[in-house]
Amino acid sequence: MTGTGGTDPKSPRERYRAQVRAEIKQHAWEQIATAGASALSLNAIAKRMGVSGPALYRYYAGRDELITELVTDAYRSLADTLRPAAEQGADLAALAHTVRAWALADPQRYFLVYGTPVPGFRAPAGTTAVSDEIMTMLLDACAALPAAEPAAPFATHLAERREWAGGHPAPPAALHRALSFWTRVHGVLSLELAGHFTGMGFDPAQLFAAELADLLPR
Repeated sequence: MTGTGGTDPKSPRERYRAQVRAEIKQHAWEQIATAGASALSLNAIAKRMGVSGPALYRYYAGRDELITELVTDAYRSLADTLRPAAEQGADLAALAHTVRAWALADPQRYFLVYGTPVPGFRAPAGTTAVSDEIMTMLLDACAALPAAEPAAPFATHLAERREWAGGHPAPPAALHRALSFWTRVHGVLSLELAGHFTGMGFDPAQLFAAELADLLPR
């Protein structure tokens, strides 16, 4: 039972299990930062922790279960970072800069969810539910902007193809702007974080701002 003094209701065994799982995830992030998500190995993590490989399988059934939790954690981190700004009425540009700051703070976390898919890994359907929260905040911000007139042909195309938007009632022009925003933001961020702008002599932050400006009403 939970006491009035904020006593943890978990049993000692449950607390120990949570601590070990957290340690496994920490080693997994370190391994991803060193060799990439495709090289993630429970056996290598077990070696780092000084335990046998089979011992770790009591906490994660396999690599895919561990990756699934890391992906979910990454999406949750971004959603929780964006939500306060969205609830305070942040506009599209402010949300974009929030995404960029989150990505720059931990590039490997960013690449796990928005980079090259991990070979052989297929995320369970429920894993992307948190990513839908992120898209909903983006769609809300786009729907609040003045509609583009006339609507572009692609916006008309999207009018009956909004499954990706989770049934959001945003008009077609807002759906189009949201997709354009998402592709440009991730296009610039992916190139920047991968180091492709290094040595080109310009400020990536200025490019990012210029791309955003093209998406906002004039």
